[in-house]
Amino acid sequence: MNIIKEIKSDRVGDRYYEVEHPSGLRIFVYPKENNNSTYAVFGTRYGSIDMCFKSSDDSEPNKVPAGIAHYLEHKLFESEDGDAFARFAKTGASANAYTSFDKTCYLFSCTENVYESLEILLDFVQSPYFTEQTVQKEQGIIGQEIRMYDDDPQWRVMFNLLRAMYHNHPVKIDIAGTVESIAQITPELLYKCYNTFYNLNNMVLCVAGNVEVNKVLELCDKMLKPSKHLSIDRIFENEPDEVVQSRIEQKLSVSTTIFQLGFKEKVGKNRVSAEEIAQTEILLELMASDSSPLFRRLLDAELINQSTFAYEYFEGPGYASVIFSGESKDPDAVADEIKKEAEKLRTQGIDPVAFERSKKAVYGRLISSFNSVDNIANTLASLAFTGHELFHYVDSVSQADIASVQARLNTQLRADSSVLSIIKPID
Repeated sequence: MNIIKEIKSDRVGDRYYEVEHPSGLRIFVYPKENNNSTYAVFGTRYGSIDMCFKSSDDSEPNKVPAGIAHYLEHKLFESEDGDAFARFAKTGASANAYTSFDKTCYLFSCTENVYESLEILLDFVQSPYFTEQTVQKEQGIIGQEIRMYDDDPQWRVMFNLLRAMYHNHPVKIDIAGTVESIAQITPELLYKCYNTFYNLNNMVLCVAGNVEVNKVLELCDKMLKPSKHLSIDRIFENEPDEVVQSRIEQKLSVSTTIFQLGFKEKVGKNRVSAEEIAQTEILLELMASDSSPLFRRLLDAELINQSTFAYEYFEGPGYASVIFSGESKDPDAVADEIKKEAEKLRTQGIDPVAFERSKKAVYGRLISSFNSVDNIANTLASLAFTGHELFHYVDSVSQADIASVQARLNTQLRADSSVLSIIKPID
């Protein structure tokens, strides 16, 4: 029997439904009756970093090749009956999938034939089909993809940063793996990973848009294959607090030098809380948005340009860092200015007026994001895997105060934990 919980927010003026399905799957349905489109995500808490694990069915830990989660994502679209993309084409839905460091998601968007498309999604993700022949064929395809990313400056500047930042954590390894690692993948390994991580107790379905809760649940009752409860222990080596090296540089075919500046944080087994994420988002808005003094100084000195300078909070199981990125003629000077600004805010304190302005900006963007069904569904999935609730995060932004953001700064953006990654043009 389905256990349905309605979750409301007076701040957002919306509600959605969280459902515990008898199959073990958690289902989130966010009706937007006046929206023309619908977006659905069927995801598993399984990403590229899950290379060593032990389930409750295992007697010993399993170590698998790098890139297998991404490989599995590619293979699931194939079946004995054909390609899932061809099936979606008949309903008019636009389908896709992605593998990140900590999750794999299959998705579609459509304006009609919602439930027909949802049936396809639930069907093919639950219907693995791996053979020696198809696995070997995919090795060549993904091998080409890996070589393409080896020459991608934005990809390289990021993974160079992560390799310089992390000693042991698999977040430093390319999501797609290497040509050598994917050559070790077999149908047996794919089935092992599938049966472990694609257990419905480890998955979520999130549907947002012009849908009816009862119709979604009726289809789930029809399509979902019950899974026995399975616990999964994800095993990581201990990660030192210090970085591997503070600077890393590479030359590629770029017209302008690009950079990423990251600040490694100390993290334990638990994910960063919703309150801490909200505080960091406000801090970064205050410190480096296009209305900040730092941004204006860098722009006036022609050290950055307005179109590429960006920042983000990058966090997951066992890793977290603040990352700044962009194009610059002098990345070292940009890095120095960012470090100086962080230290200034730490010693002199955050300006109350700037804090209120930044908090309102973050809150306003967050509220406006509820107009996007794809943003809602993807965020619901991401938060479900971290143990956070969607409207609670909205409250965390609204309730953040200047003291909590100042305290958060005292644990972040430390110069002695920074790494500068640079990609320069070939001479």
